[in-house]
Amino acid sequence: MSTCDHIVRMAAYNEVMNEKLYSAAGQLSQEELFADRKAFFGSLFGTMNHLVVADTIWLKRFCGHPARQPALDAIRAAAAPAALNQPQAEDLTGLLRLRHTLDQTIQRWAADLTPGDLEQPLGYANMKGMVSRKRYSSLIMHFFNHQTHHRGQATTLLSQSSIDIGVTDLLMLIPNED
Repeated sequence: MSTCDHIVRMAAYNEVMNEKLYSAAGQLSQEELFADRKAFFGSLFGTMNHLVVADTIWLKRFCGHPARQPALDAIRAAAAPAALNQPQAEDLTGLLRLRHTLDQTIQRWAADLTPGDLEQPLGYANMKGMVSRKRYSSLIMHFFNHQTHHRGQATTLLSQSSIDIGVTDLLMLIPNED
């Protein structure tokens, strides 16, 4: 499997897992969703909001790639969040709307990547203004790993509320070889 194919699979995995996460979170009351559970971003809602923020920030950074993938045009035109916990919506319905838009953007962007794109370095500034220049493919792997990391936290928070979202392994999207 090529790296480009792997990225497309990771984009699909991201969408499937987000659908499961939001469906499970929808079983909670507003009070439970916003309860401080001592996670990195406080509540389950705070964790899910952070995923929207971080995905937006990384996609904004990816807009700086010389290939200027058209799938990122809407992201390119949007303002970047100023903080990792900046509220993006007031409730789960609003956050889900943003999540769907991001997931569709990620799917289109992933499908448009070429092997040549992946080898180029990408310069970007982090939230503190420190500039880095790293291989695009490595940054993309970090992007997907970060999503998985925080969704793992979210599934733990759901589990603490006796909600099981089911299988979360990437393995579920890897076809059997005959």
